[in-house]
Amino acid sequence: MKMFKPLSILFCFLAGFNLLLAEGQHNHQHSSCVNDSLDPIKEAILHEIVVSGLTGTQRMQDASAPFSVITPNALHQSFGSNFVDAIGKLPGLSQISTGSGISKPVIRGLGYNRVVVVDNGIRQEGQQWGDEHGLEVAAEGIHSVEVLKGPASLMYGSDALAGVLILHPEPALEEGIRHIRVGGEYQSNQDLYAYHATLAGNQNGWLWNWTFADKAAHCYKNDRDGYVPGSWFRQWDVQGMFGINRSWGHSWLRFSHVDFTPGIAEGERDAVTGELEFEEGASAKSYHRQLPFQRVLHTKAVSDNAWKLGNGQLKAIVGYQRNYRREFEDSKHDAELALKLHTVNYDVKYQTTLESDWKLAGGVNGMFQKNENEGEEYLIPDYRLFDVGLFATASRQWNDWHVSGGIRADKRFLSSDELIDDGTVRFSDFDKDFTGITGSVGTVWNITDAANLRLNWARGFRAPTISELASNGVHEGSIQYETGNQTLKPEYSQQVDLGFDYTSRHISIQAAVFVNRIDNYIYLNKLAGMLTDGYQTYQYRQGDARLLGGELTIDVHPLDALHISNSLSWVESRQLHRHDDGKYLPMIPAPRWNTDVRYSFKDFAHGHCTRPFAAVGWEYNFRQDHYYGTDDTETATPDYGLLNVSCGIDLHLWGHNCIELTLSCQNLLDKVYQPHTSRLKYADTNILTGRQGVFAMGRNFCLKANIPIEF
Repeated sequence: MKMFKPLSILFCFLAGFNLLLAEGQHNHQHSSCVNDSLDPIKEAILHEIVVSGLTGTQRMQDASAPFSVITPNALHQSFGSNFVDAIGKLPGLSQISTGSGISKPVIRGLGYNRVVVVDNGIRQEGQQWGDEHGLEVAAEGIHSVEVLKGPASLMYGSDALAGVLILHPEPALEEGIRHIRVGGEYQSNQDLYAYHATLAGNQNGWLWNWTFADKAAHCYKNDRDGYVPGSWFRQWDVQGMFGINRSWGHSWLRFSHVDFTPGIAEGERDAVTGELEFEEGASAKSYHRQLPFQRVLHTKAVSDNAWKLGNGQLKAIVGYQRNYRREFEDSKHDAELALKLHTVNYDVKYQTTLESDWKLAGGVNGMFQKNENEGEEYLIPDYRLFDVGLFATASRQWNDWHVSGGIRADKRFLSSDELIDDGTVRFSDFDKDFTGITGSVGTVWNITDAANLRLNWARGFRAPTISELASNGVHEGSIQYETGNQTLKPEYSQQVDLGFDYTSRHISIQAAVFVNRIDNYIYLNKLAGMLTDGYQTYQYRQGDARLLGGELTIDVHPLDALHISNSLSWVESRQLHRHDDGKYLPMIPAPRWNTDVRYSFKDFAHGHCTRPFAAVGWEYNFRQDHYYGTDDTETATPDYGLLNVSCGIDLHLWGHNCIELTLSCQNLLDKVYQPHTSRLKYADTNILTGRQGVFAMGRNFCLKANIPIEF
């Protein structure tokens, strides 16, 4: 019964809060459910969805580059211990994980700094180059997500080689509306609890939106390892927006602060029993900090402005971010490693439509960064970075054809400082600059109102990061010592995408294939037999590579209420000019097949119970035997399948107030497995069983509740 205590507290809190607010709302005639629109599958295939695009805002139907949209309804019904985990099942999207609290997005086999995350209009900048460095975003403020698959350097500059995750905040409410939303979540495997509260409104064009959220979980468990030390985490965040909308445009100020404290799962085992080792006196079910752990503070302020100018719009966004990452190994109060990163982002662009129906956009964006070491241990040097990019795009519709394209020029300057540690040079000083010319051109043929054919070519550019050039230290979370390589050159990619989609009343098909050639691909290579400070040593190297793959989704709905969806995604990677066990790229996800069956029942109880549904899903990950095997850097990963079930309903109680409930069980059969892209797969070997590494989370029951109220 102990595990249900957080659940009972959550229900009491939600019901009490809703009852309190309902006292003054029983005569309100507007339904408070903000998500009683279409189900997630129907929403995802609507071509009228507006996306950011490579050439400015456009309908998804006209986007030649491969896009996916994760709708608000789908987000509310998704489960995961972190934000990336919750969306990582989308075709073409996966993750690199370290325990349950830390996940990094991967798009079509490419991750790390090759994926740009745009939050509140600016690119998220933290210490995202490490395996054990998660994504510090305030997830409760995310309304929907766009996933751009493929090089997006045209709009976002260096690093957008794999694609972009665009996190859209909650949209402005209609004039005169004020909105309160509270909600919570419970997951049984880790006794994870989460709750949040939002207050938003629009009065005479003045907008505000404030959210507070808190989440915590103890160590997760599986049937093979028991409880996994260091897999606990705690996160709380606050975010706010205040602004004004007028006929001339808008001016908004956004603020967020994320306090993220994850444990560091190292997978160390007892040499006699083979069991995972906890800190002395630590409890697997404790929410308190246990050594070792990280604490990351990410603070962000963004000024978002737009003015109508002539036949177009001038937009200017300026943001400041501070990412303060510390690692605690021997003391809960004194950090051994401390990195403080300051970033200033800027983005100014003008968009207009000419009388000839040409849509044009142009502008300049970039950032300034400064990193400081404040601890006694080091991974990277102090450095300063400045980059600037100029771009221009154009698009036009001709009958059934939509053509778009653009060009961009980037310049990045990087200056690193020398550091003397115990009388020896740990980091040498150097100055480097990188230049990239990128572009994109594509077309969409609207064959019929129901079918579209897409073709796109894009050239991407990514400058080496400071960690790839100059790292020299131990990564506790990924259990390895990394060294940089100052001879690295920028990565350049050329990708061709071909896509087709068809939508009718009873069937929807989305198919895409791609080929991506990358010159100077940068990767980590294990140095055989070399240990540094007791850790296996890795060094950054590079070579030419080729990736090809695609995604296929078929959604059959013989009845409006029934959807049977199948999706397949795969990536095949090769290092060119190599024919040994190093011919494949490291950390490439295995092919994945998802099947989901969802049935939406009719409303009942005189309208008090609406949008009821039930769903069952099967996620099958194929065996990954195309791995980077040089010096045993990686090993093959067996196939595995996961059975998931879920159901949900909206309860209209006390007038028109609404409680949105979703119940799910992830990994219902309690399968023991290791994802190929899990860093814990390469932890210590169990001396009794001979199995290496730590396994993923076992069976997990999840409950989510959301109460939106307008007044």
